[in-house]
Amino acid sequence: MTISRKNPLALMALCVLWQAPTHPYGIVQYLKGTYKDKAARLNFGSLYTVIGQLEKAGLIEAVEVTRAGNLPPRTTYQVTDAGIAEMSAWLADLLANPVEESPQYLTALSILPAVSVDEALDRLRSRADTLRQTVAGMEADRERIAGLVPEIFSLDAYYQLAIARAELAFTEDLARRIESGELGGIDLWRDIYANLKDGRPDWAQVMRAFETAGFKAPSF
Repeated sequence: MTISRKNPLALMALCVLWQAPTHPYGIVQYLKGTYKDKAARLNFGSLYTVIGQLEKAGLIEAVEVTRAGNLPPRTTYQVTDAGIAEMSAWLADLLANPVEESPQYLTALSILPAVSVDEALDRLRSRADTLRQTVAGMEADRERIAGLVPEIFSLDAYYQLAIARAELAFTEDLARRIESGELGGIDLWRDIYANLKDGRPDWAQVMRAFETAGFKAPSF
């Protein structure tokens, strides 16, 4: 059996077990304690599923079962030689090869004219407000983490902060361009909503507006 490389939690579990044998709850404690639970999309249910998949694939193996008091038994796992090889190859692939992803914000931006100009501007301002709070929280976390671990062990947090800052800058600029009327095609966007029929765009009018502006009208 081979392991799918689509679930980052599997790679994180391999990395934790590469450092030291432990049980699934120990993996949870480690990821939370090192602020990596968000990078791994951590939850108990998915972790136990991943552990089972890694064991079936021969990438980890059980070495001990212990019980403390009335708690359920805990199985300690360690990474195998095959697991180390897979971890190294997987990590190298992720570092070297960008993966095309589809964030939900990208989907929303691709169909932005499906809401009115005023509503879009209102929602973008709201998003920017939320992002400012997110960035401020991340910056505070960065300061706290900086005093706890070397930078090499918190690059994920710095990357997430950089992405959040970039999204905030883009969103603020987009809202500004909509408000000022600088955004290309905004007049067409307003015309679409000025000529709705039963809540739907007048497609013939949309095509004429495209052609009048010198663009090729979209077709089905």
